[in-house]
Amino acid sequence: MASVTIYTRAMCGFCSRAKSLLKQKGVAFVEHDATLKPAVKAEMVSKSGGAATFPQIFIDDHHVGGCDDLFALERAGKLDGLLAA
Repeated sequence: MASVTIYTRAMCGFCSRAKSLLKQKGVAFVEHDATLKPAVKAEMVSKSGGAATFPQIFIDDHHVGGCDDLFALERAGKLDGLLAA
């Protein structure tokens, strides 16, 4: 199973949706809550190549993007393959 990391913030509907999809798939993930933590947000922005919106999702070392990107992978039938790697 792939390693999944998600950067989130409190009260973020997109973060909740992304985490819900991952949980439905039975995927364990590491969550980094950047709420009121500028260092965690700076790490996310650096790691993602400049993306500053929440959430930002990584599968292994691959930057997936945000919630919409995660759901697009699911609709395209590509998410399960990435998660199984």
